[in-house]
Amino acid sequence: METKDSSNPDLTQHLVGLQERSLLSKHEKFENERNEKQFEEKDTVAMSDLMYGLNDIPPWYLCIAFGFQHYLLTLGSLVGVPLLLAKLMCIADDELGDVARSNLISTIFVTSGICTILQTLIGNRLPIMQGSSFAFIPPILAILALPHNQCPDPLPSNFTNSSTTFYLDTDGEVVDGEELWQRRMREVQGAVIMASLFEVLLGFTGAVGYLMRFIGPLTIMPTIALIGLDLFGTAAGSAQGQWGIAIFTAVILILCSQYLSKVTLPVPVIDGRKCALRRIPLFKLFPVLIALCSSWFLCFILTTTDSIPDDPAHPFYRARTDIRVDVIKNSAWFRIPYPGQWGLPVVTIGGFIGMISAVVSSIIESIGDYIACAKLSGAPPMPKHALNRGIMMEGIGCIFCGVIGSGPGVTSFSQNVAAIGITRVASRRVMLAAGGLFFFLGLISKFGSIFVTIPDPVIGGIFLVMFGTIAAVGLTNLRFVDLNSSRNIFIIGFTLFMGLTVANWMKQNPGAIHTGVKELDQIFSILLSSAMLVGGVLGLFLDNTLPGTDEERGIKSWNNCQTSEPGVYSQEVKKSYDLPFPMPKFRFLKYFPVLPPHEGRREKETDV
Repeated sequence: METKDSSNPDLTQHLVGLQERSLLSKHEKFENERNEKQFEEKDTVAMSDLMYGLNDIPPWYLCIAFGFQHYLLTLGSLVGVPLLLAKLMCIADDELGDVARSNLISTIFVTSGICTILQTLIGNRLPIMQGSSFAFIPPILAILALPHNQCPDPLPSNFTNSSTTFYLDTDGEVVDGEELWQRRMREVQGAVIMASLFEVLLGFTGAVGYLMRFIGPLTIMPTIALIGLDLFGTAAGSAQGQWGIAIFTAVILILCSQYLSKVTLPVPVIDGRKCALRRIPLFKLFPVLIALCSSWFLCFILTTTDSIPDDPAHPFYRARTDIRVDVIKNSAWFRIPYPGQWGLPVVTIGGFIGMISAVVSSIIESIGDYIACAKLSGAPPMPKHALNRGIMMEGIGCIFCGVIGSGPGVTSFSQNVAAIGITRVASRRVMLAAGGLFFFLGLISKFGSIFVTIPDPVIGGIFLVMFGTIAAVGLTNLRFVDLNSSRNIFIIGFTLFMGLTVANWMKQNPGAIHTGVKELDQIFSILLSSAMLVGGVLGLFLDNTLPGTDEERGIKSWNNCQTSEPGVYSQEVKKSYDLPFPMPKFRFLKYFPVLPPHEGRREKETDV
């Protein structure tokens, strides 16, 4: 009898193949679940403790409240810019000058609101406030220091029969006080517009995103850390008006954001058609607002009781709430800024070249803020198209500021990025609400001018806490690198120390560089005055030239943290950074570096 052989080679091979594919499928499923879990548990700063993430939608009343908190936090910087430039632009200390200051403040509020909405909605889509950049101040000061922009003395009161004060300008023309300062403003506008075209070009062509392939943890660390460390002078300058008030503000902020963050209070809320009490962690949600209002009210009491001297020469005078009360009196109730409101912008070669350096500094600052904001928001790392689009949108915002005439261009505000780490609220809707508040309250300039009375020490106390948060976010990048490597220790110490040393020396010696060409002197002075630019460039150069393995440099760990499975990671990238409207699927669109790639090519895009 013939026995049937059950060991058919083809059947056996088929069964083995099915078993291998089954095991492979289970392995892939396990890997996908593990990668998804790793993404959800990604080691992002404060991600696990966020109240509202980037794509979360808080109730409308919380959006307004959180947005108002950002509004109050940014007021000091936005108001300080026109007050700083007013005297150098020859704005007189009279009623006409107060109106000019009020108009400049309302213009800055409106432009900041519009630029914030555009950046958050169709730019990099991160919750980043856009406002007047202090990087533009040095070239503006250089423009206003030119001989033809020197402020002339007023002509005698009997020069005309009018009560208007007239001036004999440097070109020999007799003008009134309004035309006198608007002439200076038009020259600043022209320089900002032309230099901002360069920023738009860098973003649109993808040059910024291309450069990010050479940037690792040892470049990002000094760039972000020095944003906060270099601002110690700003914080101290605001706090020195009354250190007691500043420390009181910082203590209240620390109590609310850290010690009382788990405490909940019953608050009446509207649930459908019913009013109910819910326990809400108010201290955790509104630490900045509580600290600011508490200190502001304390200063108001001390001012009304004359506990704070009213002598401008007294060091505590800056803590009074009635210093800028004239701005409120002379502000219009409703005013709409418009293009060319100060006249047609004037372009000069010297102003354009000097302003280019401000644009470069602003770009470096913004890249650091983008990365810090993404980490604090619990968002995935930025893809190149979002970075390019963010820089391009900032350039467009600067051009808009130049056309409207708000003075400096806009950039991302580091203090608002730090506020995300304190409040743990990173919702995009909140920043859109903040932009809307700036826009509408800028139109109602009488209301916006009320907040000008916030004393400098109160703002300084807020900065004492927040700027430290920014520095700490930068230092967290060191977790990727080998801290036992002498190479890395050298880069860390050298970049931080040189960034602070060179920048502070340049600020104390602004006229120390003499190349024989005035425009080059301005460019080098501005570039070397930026601590984050000096530290970031040194970190970039040393990290890419000194010998070291990828593991030692942290590149391998950095890339592992920055990437994930396409099925998991790309969906988060799409949700966080893609444009909020559908894009037409034309093939030529893939050549635009500011647009997200097609679905089939998403996983190939390198992340920042």
